[in-house]
Amino acid sequence: MPTLDVAMPLVLLLVVTAAVLLYKRAEKKLKASMEAQEFKTNDILLFVVVLVVVISTIVLTSFLNPDSMFENVLMSIFLGSYTMLLFTTTHLFSGLKKKSAQLFSIGIGIVSLIAGIASLLPDLQDPATTFRVGAFFALSIACFAIAAYEQKKADDKKVKWYIAAQPPALFLLIFVFFNILHYAGTLNIWFPYVLDVFGATFAILIILYLSPIFNWRNVWIFAAFLTLIDIILVFSGPMVAAANTFTDLGLPVIIYLPNVPTYLNAAGDIAFRGLGLGDFFFAGILAVQTFNKFGKKYGYASIVAMVLSFTIWEIFLTDILTFLSGVLPFFDGGGFPATVFVITGWIPVAIIGVLM
Repeated sequence: MPTLDVAMPLVLLLVVTAAVLLYKRAEKKLKASMEAQEFKTNDILLFVVVLVVVISTIVLTSFLNPDSMFENVLMSIFLGSYTMLLFTTTHLFSGLKKKSAQLFSIGIGIVSLIAGIASLLPDLQDPATTFRVGAFFALSIACFAIAAYEQKKADDKKVKWYIAAQPPALFLLIFVFFNILHYAGTLNIWFPYVLDVFGATFAILIILYLSPIFNWRNVWIFAAFLTLIDIILVFSGPMVAAANTFTDLGLPVIIYLPNVPTYLNAAGDIAFRGLGLGDFFFAGILAVQTFNKFGKKYGYASIVAMVLSFTIWEIFLTDILTFLSGVLPFFDGGGFPATVFVITGWIPVAIIGVLM
């Protein structure tokens, strides 16, 4: 039965558009940070191979894993990667004037203060409440102190590590105290909405950070191989299993949103849809390269085309999964490669741009 959803396509539109606008504004800084290096064909192939190996390893180890040791190692690796990505990208933009730096620090301080106060609510109190409140209040005080420190400094645009360190610190505290140290019986505010905020943030950061190493030639190779690998991994099962592993750990690698208009699933709960950060990254890379090659008009057209294609595929997704489950004996209907949704919208715009 066809089912319309406007929530996920809208978020895809907002994330990709925001990433493209930020990239075009900071393109020189981003390219300088990557020392103007670009992927070659061999690098693209190696990138895809590494992706396959990582996903396969995650799936295999999750089955053979004793005492959740692998999950702990995986979480540590991803937390380190997220934190460094957030710090590195923020550092590129940390050359703020005095007032902007103060407002930024005050903003982070207010968010941390709200998180600390919210931790005192009865539904959020648990054995970790004292540590949770203390940690958030400490970060809030540090941010306000940095804002006061900036007032005494001369107005300059030098990069400031103490500005760049604030978002990673806030992320780590929220993840640790509302996901890892979140005890049963309390209100869960991490999943899905706080997770979605960080998921969207990291999707934008990944697009910004990796876009400079692609060009118009190798993005076609990347798109073809990534779509092919995605189809194989989703239909054979590893990609869905890896997504479930990430979800169980609470890592912000998938954005979950309720279907809008809402409806109840077979279990009687509000139906949700999920889309991985890799698919946001894929759409963002294609959009950025279309902007670079053909300009603003084709760039925006590619974003709209990808979102429309995604929406149409989503409407008939349930019927498609039912059909594939009937004709493919190895397919359990657990998911569908969203790269197909994206690339079928982008290719027509890219071809028109080339022909014109």
